[in-house]
Amino acid sequence: MKYDGEMLARLVAQAEAQPVGCDMLMIRALVEEASELGAGRALERLGLADRSAEGDVRELRELLGAWRDAKKAARGAVVAWAVRIVMALLLLGMAVKLGLLGLVRA
Repeated sequence: MKYDGEMLARLVAQAEAQPVGCDMLMIRALVEEASELGAGRALERLGLADRSAEGDVRELRELLGAWRDAKKAARGAVVAWAVRIVMALLLLGMAVKLGLLGLVRA
């Protein structure tokens, strides 16, 4: 839905025409129209004002979710390999300390 500010202009003119000022209903209507106009302009500037924007945003969210899952899996794999390397070094150190490497050479 495109907002061109026509309704906002009419509400402002109506508020100015009132002798004592705006009542609460008029203020709420002005705020609502102004916020919808601003939101519409922001969406247009971001390129999200067309009908395909909803699908585009959904795809981007899915892609972001997949990226986060991949990062989490990669982080887990790095930690698992680091633990394996530390354990292998510990075993190697124990073998050297106990003199088990001499048995392997013989």
